[in-house]
Amino acid sequence: MKRLLAAIALMSLALPTQVAVAHGNGSTTRTYTASTDVIANPERGFYHHTETHYYADGSGYVPLDKTTLRNFRTQENVTQILRVFYLEKFSGQDKLDKPYLDKVRADFTTIRAAGVKAIVRFAYALPGEGWPPPTPYGDAPLARVLKHINQLTPILRQNSDVIELVQEGFIGLWGEGYYTDHFSDPNDPSIVTDQNWTDRKAVTDALLRALPRDRMIQVRTPYMKQRTYGVPTGTAGALTAQQAYNGSALARIGHHNDCFLASPDDFGTYLSDPIELDKDFVAQDSNYLPQGGETCAVNSPRSDWPSASEEMARMHFSFLNTDYNHDVLDTWGDGLTTAKKQLGYRFTLLNGTFTNSTRPHGNVSVTLNLHNDGWAAPYNPKKVRLIFQGDHHTYSVPLTTDPRRWAPGTTTTLAQQVRAPAVPGKYKLLLKISDPQLSNRPEYSVQLANQGTWQPTTGTNDLGQTITVTHR
Repeated sequence: MKRLLAAIALMSLALPTQVAVAHGNGSTTRTYTASTDVIANPERGFYHHTETHYYADGSGYVPLDKTTLRNFRTQENVTQILRVFYLEKFSGQDKLDKPYLDKVRADFTTIRAAGVKAIVRFAYALPGEGWPPPTPYGDAPLARVLKHINQLTPILRQNSDVIELVQEGFIGLWGEGYYTDHFSDPNDPSIVTDQNWTDRKAVTDALLRALPRDRMIQVRTPYMKQRTYGVPTGTAGALTAQQAYNGSALARIGHHNDCFLASPDDFGTYLSDPIELDKDFVAQDSNYLPQGGETCAVNSPRSDWPSASEEMARMHFSFLNTDYNHDVLDTWGDGLTTAKKQLGYRFTLLNGTFTNSTRPHGNVSVTLNLHNDGWAAPYNPKKVRLIFQGDHHTYSVPLTTDPRRWAPGTTTTLAQQVRAPAVPGKYKLLLKISDPQLSNRPEYSVQLANQGTWQPTTGTNDLGQTITVTHR
């Protein structure tokens, strides 16, 4: 009996991860096996919080460490960090000094070398002792903020490849826009005048200009976007499929909720009456915009896993802080593993149908069905290519599709005809979903959630199909 059980076990290990069915029309359909692994894909999942300071005497800056960042990726499947750059020294002066700018540049070099990406925020101040925090809070006035953004613009543009998004920052404690000396009444932060809103919009607009048009920012509350850009709450004011990715301000401003689940309104995140209107706004917006943040305080049953997972799915969460709040996260149990899999996108290849052979430059028909098992779609551009890999030649063919439109919970069909290579031979078919700016770095390509397909050295997914290009 033991020998029989061992034989059965060995047979199960040898089961193919793909099932192929040949058709009489010269094509083959392959069915793929889904993976249950946590996958280290870029711009999604849990993130680690990192911050650094720069005090009046030039002290306080702690540079990022490449080994630490690499270990996040290799040991925890964490591919992103929040990097908060505090500007304490410059709240009272217009010019950012060269030593500081050099340190910021060096951090981005480290991020790139480690194969991760950064959610970026700039801020001037943390709260002092006591609560509520005493005034003055320590942030900078509008004119100075705009000068600082202008000086940071070259760095942001030069490093946009490893910046997945920028949180608005700059205004208020933690850069969260509330406790501020200049953008609301310091003695009552809930009082924000029309001029204050005009000034806030100037900061948002400046930050949008500082970034490439395909990079997005996040604001701390949905009302900040609604009030600044004149749209109503609820689904009526949220981004539509037609507006998505058109480069406008509305199409580039997402949301971060840094008191997720903490109270009925998430400690002032949702301000509408009823609250559900703001939630509907974010739920619709986040179909096409980044949503993420951190838990803040235990608030059972809302902060418990069943409610938390339902809300992360509804709000299309792409990322969450793994460092805070552990009083909340530790109650989720096995739900944490589920969150690691489902935060952001998770593309599973279901099946594919392929032409078996053709002549040089002939047509190759490819039909792929992929399901997004995650809670969100990618919010940054991705390049999709079909790779013909031969023994001596490799060819890459772009596919006309946009993974940002591969919505969560849906199946996307890619049905295209492409030109075969000119050189006869046998070619393996691979699928590569890569970062447009980092296509030569496999760490920044997308691994499909399938067994036996991922090629880590090239950042490609093996479709298990060989195409024969015959002689004329």
